[in-house]
Amino acid sequence: MNTFWLTLRYFVTIMLELTVLFIAISAIVALMLTYISRDRLSSWLTRRGLGGNILGAIVGSLTPFCACSTIPMTLGMLQAGAPFGSVMSFVIASPLLNPIIIVMLVTLMGWNVAAVYFIITFVGAVLFGASLQRLGFSNQVKSVRIKNKASSEDDDSIARTFKERLAKSIQSAWNDYKAVFRYLLIGVAVGSMIYGYIPEEFIVRIAGPDNLLSVPIAATIGVPLYIRAETAIPIGLGLVSKGMGLGTVVALIIGGSGMAIPEISMLAGIFKRKLVGALVVGIWLTAVVGGYLFNILA
Repeated sequence: MNTFWLTLRYFVTIMLELTVLFIAISAIVALMLTYISRDRLSSWLTRRGLGGNILGAIVGSLTPFCACSTIPMTLGMLQAGAPFGSVMSFVIASPLLNPIIIVMLVTLMGWNVAAVYFIITFVGAVLFGASLQRLGFSNQVKSVRIKNKASSEDDDSIARTFKERLAKSIQSAWNDYKAVFRYLLIGVAVGSMIYGYIPEEFIVRIAGPDNLLSVPIAATIGVPLYIRAETAIPIGLGLVSKGMGLGTVVALIIGGSGMAIPEISMLAGIFKRKLVGALVVGIWLTAVVGGYLFNILA
């Protein structure tokens, strides 16, 4: 019974923390984006060279879009003439570096973990975007056009008072929370069960920091596994508390949230197979390298 109540307290505490943080951060970001149109975000990527890749990763890290929003925006950037490499850096950074993921990492695992995670994934997005540009993958984009494209300044972003923008942002945050609630619930529930019931010796033996193969295995499992960061991070917290190597957990988070199967399917609608495959390999390499770096630093 003591273990049950400990597990239940862990579940309630983490779930409440993540609920408050998710809604608060989502509302703040949504409010900021009411002042920045998507056309303006696209225009920031017009700089060429490595600077364009850096800006692409920055835009990706500031925009908590799901794949349904990221894909049309990606296509719009390409059709607007944004450099291919910059757009690829945006595509890689967007699912890995949105503000909600970073805040969750800060809250559950600490500033040092969040900072190293941000640096690794940001650098990975910049380097792979630049590499894809240099290797000539720009010819791997299909001829697809956006239907019923909205104007650059839609009705939701003009002639709006701060109070109206705030109310709309809170509503948007609540809608986003409802969309990911089941993933948060599953992640926190699984993490709580791991925290309360799985023996520490078992986790250390199969996936501790001394097991060099645990990082690439976790990255390989994560890429085809449809696991959102909102699910993976609470599970990772439970695994870390039981002795799993931090790098192994990070590899799972990057692999799972960076290139989930639904996103791969949507990318295949605008990119040819060779480019989709290159993006998957890029995410996997980022997960593996990041995992080993975390284990070394830990």
